[in-house]
Amino acid sequence: MAPVKRLLALLSVFGAFSLVKFFPQRSINGSFLATFFALLSFQYTILFTWNVILYPKYFSPLRHLPEPTGNALFMGQFAAIRKEPNGHPQRRWANEVPNDGIIRYMNVFNEERLLIVGPKALAEVLATKNYDFIKPAQMRAGLGRVLGIGLLLAEGDEHRVQRKNLMPAFAYRHIKDLYPVFWAKSTEMIKALTHFTQSRQGEPPSDLTKAPSVEIGDWSSRATLDIIGSAGMGHDFGSIEDPETELATTYRFVLQPNGQAALLGLLSMFLPFWLVRSIPVARNKDIPAAVQTIRRTCHQLVENKKQALESKDQQPGKDIISVALSSGGFTEENLVDQMMTFLAAGHETTATAMMWAVYALCQNPRYQTRLREEIRSNLPSIEDASAPISAETLDRLPFLHAVCNEVLRLHPPVTLTLREAGKNTTICDQYVPKGTKIILCPAAVNSSEALWGPDASEFNPERWLAPGQANVGGAPSNYAFLTFLHGPRSCIGQAFAKAEFAVLMAGLVGRFEMELENPDAELKIRTGITARVKGGMNIRMRAVEGW
Repeated sequence: MAPVKRLLALLSVFGAFSLVKFFPQRSINGSFLATFFALLSFQYTILFTWNVILYPKYFSPLRHLPEPTGNALFMGQFAAIRKEPNGHPQRRWANEVPNDGIIRYMNVFNEERLLIVGPKALAEVLATKNYDFIKPAQMRAGLGRVLGIGLLLAEGDEHRVQRKNLMPAFAYRHIKDLYPVFWAKSTEMIKALTHFTQSRQGEPPSDLTKAPSVEIGDWSSRATLDIIGSAGMGHDFGSIEDPETELATTYRFVLQPNGQAALLGLLSMFLPFWLVRSIPVARNKDIPAAVQTIRRTCHQLVENKKQALESKDQQPGKDIISVALSSGGFTEENLVDQMMTFLAAGHETTATAMMWAVYALCQNPRYQTRLREEIRSNLPSIEDASAPISAETLDRLPFLHAVCNEVLRLHPPVTLTLREAGKNTTICDQYVPKGTKIILCPAAVNSSEALWGPDASEFNPERWLAPGQANVGGAPSNYAFLTFLHGPRSCIGQAFAKAEFAVLMAGLVGRFEMELENPDAELKIRTGITARVKGGMNIRMRAVEGW
């Protein structure tokens, strides 16, 4: 689109000059500027009519694909997209619009989007033709501002090299060595929560309805930030002990956006990112300072780790950054980018999953009771510091893994992500022009009735317990579970995240009985990187004796 706009501007300059010079009677009062703007406006009107009305309705090669009803004349489905949380309209369309794996819908000014919901189409986009579909420039610029250009945002050969060099750090045989770190942090969080609730209530109440309320999202974020610090970088940030550490407060600001952030996000759909970033509002002034704090921390950790590895008196650590440094495949600056990505994406996604797991178990107390019984029957008490758990210990808890898988299916932390066709290509033999936006929506695919059956929108851990269903939950394809994506761009930290999630939930449910503070309150989900509840999720928690 940018080359077309530049061409129109040049044509307007040439046309205005020619009219004023040779046909002044046909110009606007002989004024070059007035004539230029009149010509430019006329051409933009034609361009607008073509792009917004004629092309998508009558000429687009995608116009025959199924789409939701109720399109606005100029704005397509934009009203529903803005009104509902990320991924919710797409989840509804996946079940309501008859399709063969691809649904077309219109966004602002009828810009076409392709929602990919079928396993065959997903396999092409995520695996066989993965590098045909790239992250849009606006998305790279926006996320890169906070995450750096690490593995999450790298493209093409750069992505291949980075992933290859990082794979050893995320291999399951290495993740198994980190379980004691996960368990140590889980027990630290549980003991801190126990002290916190008792300090507010005194003696533990016999009735859960009288138990103190806890905002579980904040505690989850602090615990997962400490875990990614300890297991990922060999450094304990101490966020569980002190919620006001510099890094914890910085991430709280960056990852829990306010109204200004939402407005800037909306403007970025219409304006170049460099222009949106230049708007003189507080958010644009504060974000660079926050990012500088995070980057400075990462630089210091890399430097400390390099010195430790160069010391002959110290053994290489088991943390991810030690493994990555030992590979020799990263410059210091690139390693800082990777750390920024792991810190933000790694702790926020798992914290969000924990919040929704607690919500699901509060909504289904029988599952909460059953899970607590399994945990207490197989794991040592958190008071027993001499008994750290291992991967083999957790593998003996099938219901724990069923609950975790069902939470990740029904409540994926990242509900929607975006790709763009980097060249003219096809999806399931459907021609897709270069520049077409592709929507990958775990919230839609994970709740598809075509893939998961009529109870797709229900929380049912039992689906993961039937023979042969422990890894697929009874769905007909691996692509029915999209929480970690698939293929070369799947989440490299999947094994890390699932292990961390399971260990934290084992500690939390093993110790506490929980219920929603206000079960009838409507949950309002804020728009952001992850699907968090506006205002937090307040839970009544009562420590259960005997563990």
